[in-house]
Amino acid sequence: MVNVGDKAPDFTAFDQNSNEIKLSSFLGKKVVLYFYPKDDTPGCTKEACSFRDNFDELKKFDIVVLGVSADTTESHKKFEKKYSLQFSLLSDKNKEIIKLYEVFDKKKTFSLENILGLVRTTFLIDEEGTIIYIFNKVKTDIHAQEVLEKFNSLKK
Repeated sequence: MVNVGDKAPDFTAFDQNSNEIKLSSFLGKKVVLYFYPKDDTPGCTKEACSFRDNFDELKKFDIVVLGVSADTTESHKKFEKKYSLQFSLLSDKNKEIIKLYEVFDKKKTFSLENILGLVRTTFLIDEEGTIIYIFNKVKTDIHAQEVLEKFNSLKK
């Protein structure tokens, strides 16, 4: 189980542009690591667009946004283009990162072929790579504002 105060488990994955992204390469920056069920679905689109619409504000505070789902890099590329997203969407088609962060409901069906049971979850990671907050309940349309407010409240 991944908890607040733990070092964020490191991983490597490919984004929508086929760039290899390693979480530990962001040491020294704040990271929003958000898990979402599927590209181009209503809730996931609202959440991604919330980050898009607040991207300049997030960038001003040196916050990196990484979205993770089991979709392919090709699906992520279409999603990025359709909604003009400015951040990395990581493909976890083998669900290794999803399992590493345990963001699935163990009571529901969850397999490599079936994403049912993925729990929309966001981890806030500080500059040292430590998880400082976990959003288990996400308001998709205002999630970026929630993230900014939480980062601000935690730095005091």
